[in-house]
Amino acid sequence: MTCDLTNPIFTNEASAIEHLEASRWSQGVTCPLCGSADKAKKMGGKTQAGMFLCGDCRGKFTVRTGTVFERSHIPLHKWLLATHLMASSKKGISAHQLHRMLGITYKSAWFMAHRIREAMAPADSAPMGGNGGIVEADETYIGRKKGRTVKRGGAHHKMAVVSLVERGGKARSFYVERADQRTVADIVSANVAPDTRLHTDESRLYAGADKVYAAHETINHGNSEYARGDVTTNSVEGFFSIFKRGMKGTYHHCGEQHLQRYLAEFDFRYSTRTKLGWSDIGRAASIIKGAEGKRLTYRQVS
Repeated sequence: MTCDLTNPIFTNEASAIEHLEASRWSQGVTCPLCGSADKAKKMGGKTQAGMFLCGDCRGKFTVRTGTVFERSHIPLHKWLLATHLMASSKKGISAHQLHRMLGITYKSAWFMAHRIREAMAPADSAPMGGNGGIVEADETYIGRKKGRTVKRGGAHHKMAVVSLVERGGKARSFYVERADQRTVADIVSANVAPDTRLHTDESRLYAGADKVYAAHETINHGNSEYARGDVTTNSVEGFFSIFKRGMKGTYHHCGEQHLQRYLAEFDFRYSTRTKLGWSDIGRAASIIKGAEGKRLTYRQVS
């Protein structure tokens, strides 16, 4: 199911506030300042529209308080529209496009997109795989590290990414300063359950994995081998394909300090893809839920 861009929550501020309040406080209003439940009273007047007063701590708050939307002067209905656009764009949507569609400055659109990516970042750190399930692991290189010039051979001037993809499930990606054996082993061991079949290519980065996991099965790409029974790294390579097309075709450039947030964005959409039963509306709702309890200031991203 795709979202209807004529929905009032994308054009009317009162409807947007009501929608977010219903999403965040479906069981009753909880004060984000002190945690008190069902003791907040909605205040009246145009200057305090959407404002609540907590009966316990006497603090004032709105539905934005304690979320990535906090302290933003951009109307909430534009935030909701941007969230739906990022949720439904397979290869991402540029800040320039958001700036044109929402009628806000490019700087505001750029910062808005980073805050939405922060909401996309997963809170779940449970091990992947397990019970004989398959997790594919691989690394790729993209862009250029700050201050590094292009050299022939190798990828030392590029930014390294390590990704784990659960067969038929979620993706989890990490930007690393250097993709060496110890770094990769630490990432895999921290995120993959021991009773998992680990599928990789023939890279030496995964040497010794057979002693840690239920099985370590490899594909030899150097010999033009891409599948052997159900042993393959096609899922993680498919993820990399979407990620690189988005980074090159939509975003064009990404600094090292921002790469992990872009990875969170592509991980999120892959992990909530249509094949797993998700819709654009469901993805956007999940982002809104993920916005709670997170803050990102301009100083942190600039």
